[in-house]
Amino acid sequence: MIWDYAEINVFAEAAGDIGVSVSGIARAFSALGAKPQGQVRQADAQTQKVSANKVISTDPPYYDNIGYADLSDFFYVWLRRSLRPIFPNLYATLAVPKAEELIATPYRHGSKQAAEVFFLDGMTAAMHNLAAQAHPAFPVTIYYAFKQSDTSEGDGTHSTGWETFLEAVLRAGFTLTGTWPMRTERDARSIGIGTNALASSIVLVCRPRDTAAETISRREFQRQLREQLPEALETMIGGTSGQSPIAPVDLAQAAIGPGMAIYSQYAAVLNQDGTPMRVHDALVLINREITEYLTPDAGSFDADTLFANSWFEQYGWDEGPFGEADVLARGKGTSVAGVAEAGVVQSGAGKVRLLRWADYPTGWNPATDHRAPVWEATHHLIRALNTQGEAAAGALLAAMPDKAEPVRQLAYHLYTLCERKKWAEDARAYNELITAWHAVLAASREQGPRGEQLGFEA
Repeated sequence: MIWDYAEINVFAEAAGDIGVSVSGIARAFSALGAKPQGQVRQADAQTQKVSANKVISTDPPYYDNIGYADLSDFFYVWLRRSLRPIFPNLYATLAVPKAEELIATPYRHGSKQAAEVFFLDGMTAAMHNLAAQAHPAFPVTIYYAFKQSDTSEGDGTHSTGWETFLEAVLRAGFTLTGTWPMRTERDARSIGIGTNALASSIVLVCRPRDTAAETISRREFQRQLREQLPEALETMIGGTSGQSPIAPVDLAQAAIGPGMAIYSQYAAVLNQDGTPMRVHDALVLINREITEYLTPDAGSFDADTLFANSWFEQYGWDEGPFGEADVLARGKGTSVAGVAEAGVVQSGAGKVRLLRWADYPTGWNPATDHRAPVWEATHHLIRALNTQGEAAAGALLAAMPDKAEPVRQLAYHLYTLCERKKWAEDARAYNELITAWHAVLAASREQGPRGEQLGFEA
């Protein structure tokens, strides 16, 4: 078991030392202001009555991500030495109790399957208890920031933790009415350094399901997904007034919300043979719709960009045979020479390779470039953002306002592609462009002609 940890000089007057930590806590307390007195109680979530008629917001255990009781033992044994005389009941045991901890740990239950059953049954009971006690006028909000993926051949990528957790929530009688991605995770935390760790927690907004809910067919569920999911995805990736778009690293899980909102409002979605559709199968269909929405087609991008996208999917940044590139380019309605002229690829000695964003030249002016595909514009923006900041990227975008929306769409698509292929470093560049998109857009408006529309509503 490996935990996040810090090895610092506790008197270094730097992040993590005693002085900085205490002053940070003090600032947080002073910002709280005068509030009613709070209460802290320890109770079993499956049987507690504390939440009766209350507004409930909860952050449950994340499947098998963290062994909270094991981690607590590190502190408990020392706290027990000093606090047992003051809180004898709280420190009655030699170590932290673990048998009832609601996480899926195979070593406690004998197998991975038994651990999953334990988690599912316990989480269902806990969620049912919350649903029964929640204040009827308010939704229950549940924080979840889980990113464990198991690849199932032919079905795309799915998260065992998500599936099991969602199954428990729906079994408890909840329906999902929305999702709120909230930026709760620090990029600098140890688990997030050098990885595509989640940038946000996904807050599930739940209400008790209508007792008169109907059943629908699988075909009807798919029809509703096709009709409703694109609008929800557009809101997520486009952002709204005052709200930034969802970072690509969070999109796959955040987008589950609108799809599961359709699935969970019914008593059951029935397969062709009359059996109820499982959460796993619903997620397969939802992920398929998300992938199709984010995949570029001939009507979305120019021929050079479509060629570059297909070549990237096959070779990444590696070299490939000129003959294959020539056939692919002709199929996309362009040529290798034309794409090279556009400044997207390097061709020679029978080999072709795409240029990385760092290979793109400085001083590029889209206004004087007679062949500027969306692919080129996207990587020039990434270069400007990474080397000069948001203002420089905004100035570049102001010179090509018609490409704002296609660039944004391509960045989302390329992030998804890199994530699927486990190209973490490449995925990060596209994720950072989308994360900074609203700031870049604002900078472009400040530097562009007044009143000019950029083809994208913030």
